[in-house]
Amino acid sequence: MAEALVSVSGLTLHYGARMILERVELAVHQGEIVTLIGPNGAGKSSLVRIMLGLQAPSHGEVWRRKGLRIGYVPQRLHIDPVLPLTVRRFLTLTERFERTRLEAALAQVGASGLLDAQLCTLSGGETQRILLARALLRRPQLLVLDEPTQGVDVHSQGELYDLFAQLRDENDCGVLMVSHDLHLVMARSNRVFCLDQQICCTGKPQRADALPGYQQLISSDTRLAPYSHHGHCHSEPRKGCDLCQLGQPGENNHG
Repeated sequence: MAEALVSVSGLTLHYGARMILERVELAVHQGEIVTLIGPNGAGKSSLVRIMLGLQAPSHGEVWRRKGLRIGYVPQRLHIDPVLPLTVRRFLTLTERFERTRLEAALAQVGASGLLDAQLCTLSGGETQRILLARALLRRPQLLVLDEPTQGVDVHSQGELYDLFAQLRDENDCGVLMVSHDLHLVMARSNRVFCLDQQICCTGKPQRADALPGYQQLISSDTRLAPYSHHGHCHSEPRKGCDLCQLGQPGENNHG
């Protein structure tokens, strides 16, 4: 496997007596897609902030490749509908770019022709593509996608998943994707990490046609894949842990 772009070891975060993250081990390598899943309040956002250097952990080590360029796509973008903000202006709020470079970034994400559009008039899928274009302008070595398909229909999710894999290949970058969906993940994920304060289990997506019911559920879309939760790290099922309740009886193999 290629050299890690970012990694954490023994990572712990707490606020007073409240434990947010506990002994987390995770790395993202160049050329791979890592999907981080977990319920709301599992610590996903805190973990990402620490990996990006935006927050310090209570304990543990964080390592990032020297000079690592990161492109970040946030979970949501709120634009006041009365605010006149074109896509071009939005893409150049923090740094100026030539029009040709802006158009190239939009073309790469399938959003050609939107450069002069008002941001507030775009659909959810179009907005996600604009956010991706903004991240790509940094020529990232690591692309971080926080809930990138939230509010997008299943078919459009599949199209975005295709795009994420294409961008990984074209830019030879690593991808860290965060999702609260515990059941379906991007089929081309190399590794899936299941988080609820700790890394509860890790594995790879399964073929949808191998599990009864999933094929019909996702309309045979090969860009989506189910993830089965095995090998949870708790010595006993943790009360209130959504991940402990997943799967068929006997599948979670705690400890």
